Amino acid sequence: MLQIIIAIKQVPETSNVKMDEVTGTMIREGVESIINPLDLYAIEAGIQLKEKYGAKVTAITMGPPSAVKALREAIAMGCDDGILLSGNEFAGSDTRATSYVLAEAIKKIKAYDLILTGERATDGDTGQVGPGIASFLGLSLSTYTSKIIEIKSKYIIVERLIEEGYETLKMPLPALLTVVKEINYPRLPTLKGKQKAKKIMIPIWSKKNMRLKQSELGLNGSPTRVVKIDHPKVIRKGTILKVSDEKTLDEAVNKMIKFIQKKELI
Repeated sequence: MLQIIIAIKQVPETSNVKMDEVTGTMIREGVESIINPLDLYAIEAGIQLKEKYGAKVTAITMGPPSAVKALREAIAMGCDDGILLSGNEFAGSDTRATSYVLAEAIKKIKAYDLILTGERATDGDTGQVGPGIASFLGLSLSTYTSKIIEIKSKYIIVERLIEEGYETLKMPLPALLTVVKEINYPRLPTLKGKQKAKKIMIPIWSKKNMRLKQSELGLNGSPTRVVKIDHPKVIRKGTILKVSDEKTLDEAVNKMIKFIQKKELI
């Protein structure tokens, strides 16, 4: 039976993104959050493979205690279980530190054939965590995966998006795939799934029960830094040119041309 791990992330809803001005990190506690929308496609891909080949699907995420909500939603959709990586030592982690912790957790799980992630997270928009996990684990990697063609005991064949069109890859297992929207259409949680998700026990792993290097965690283990935060000002100043006849049309066009020339846009 295939062992599939799906790494997901809980992200703030777009309108609720807040930043810590001192540390330059995102504030997640007490903020309305959802599963990263692009991770839903990874969840659906895992469930479809489970239905086709038979598999155990485990969702895993790193975040504050409230991130357990994302795992329960993944289970309600069809995942078998979930694991939460949570602890103060993980606060402020960038993509590298996050990849490291997720990779070490997957090592602890031991049995896995395939790891799935979304193409990127909507809050950071870097697309680095999936490849980062693959790098730490030394796995074959397919980014921008648009189709899973076939899985055998020792290899997987996939199709991925490239600038010129599509590329077909045959990779040894275990492997990691980051998937794009084209791969499927995510299902909604079912009532039976919600009932299971409500009852299931989700373990919480931290540094206490994982072999982690302190120097690789949180802000200390994050080579990237937000050095400055600017708040854009919305200025709603402008000139409305009303056109009612040929004369006002000519006047409007002349004013637009002068404005463009003044701004040295042409």
